[in-house]
Amino acid sequence: MPKDYDLVAIGDITTDAFIRLKDASVFCDVNREKCKLCVSFGDKVPYEFVEVVQAVGNSPNAAVAAARLGLRSGLVANVGDDQNGGECLATLKRNSVALEFMTAHRHKETNYHYVLWYEDERTILVKHQEFAYKLPDFGTPAWIYLSSLGPSSLSYHEEIIGYLAAHPTIKLAFQPGTFQIKLGTSRLGELYKHAEVLFCNVDEAKRILGIIEEVNIAPLLEKLRSLGSKLVVITDGPKGAYSYDGERTLFMPPYPDPKPPFERTGAGDAFSSTFTAALALGKNVEEALRWAPVNAMSVVQYIGAQRGLLSREEIERIVREAPENYQPKALS
Repeated sequence: MPKDYDLVAIGDITTDAFIRLKDASVFCDVNREKCKLCVSFGDKVPYEFVEVVQAVGNSPNAAVAAARLGLRSGLVANVGDDQNGGECLATLKRNSVALEFMTAHRHKETNYHYVLWYEDERTILVKHQEFAYKLPDFGTPAWIYLSSLGPSSLSYHEEIIGYLAAHPTIKLAFQPGTFQIKLGTSRLGELYKHAEVLFCNVDEAKRILGIIEEVNIAPLLEKLRSLGSKLVVITDGPKGAYSYDGERTLFMPPYPDPKPPFERTGAGDAFSSTFTAALALGKNVEEALRWAPVNAMSVVQYIGAQRGLLSREEIERIVREAPENYQPKALS
């Protein structure tokens, strides 16, 4: 039987190739939303450099963040038997993430994404390989962290729902990815109901709920929590984050960046996984809200989603030295 872990993350793994664009532009609507990245069509477009980062993705990022914070963490994911897959496994091992639940598929390629990086934002070209998803027996961890999976994963989600039903002591942190949001709340309703904490950003919240028009944060939080999760956390980029447990709404400002962000990939993952790890370490919601923006702040100072992830000692030190107004604020 596998040993019990503090946190087991479930989700797809990939390698990201960061392509630093030089000659590009961004066009947005009047509200500075629905922005488009534009490069010359049918032309040779120069770039500054490429940096390749292995073993990333929402759930791998969470597993690494948890390990950095001192938790026993493992990852359930699929790779191919190619060089890329081997490098992803080696990267996870170096980061103290258990590999016993990883599956390497013969004659398959590991996911490989291209990140078009312009200024401090990125647009990601994604392709999910078709893997035969099968859930291993990973015992009874304290937490499961579930995030992005490919479009052919509906039956796999049903396996996860069954596993949670058979292990009622496991707490679920759910950060829906693109295809999970597309599957909808009716198909994945049991996951939303089971979640101890549900994470998403403002745009994702609207897509989960099928809302097109502009809406204030309070009804977003209330409608999301009506799906059944005990706690809902919505991030709003550099504006801060909100939590709602059915009674209290808390607002948490971002931690002040020591310098302008270098690259924003992984900021949301760092926030959500650090919040979850804090809860797993016995912290309350207020403490988790103080921890999470610190890791998000650190991650955006580096290329990729994992290089800037901090240790528990580093986060505790930064929180101790934080400005006096770096506190959760009760809105209701």
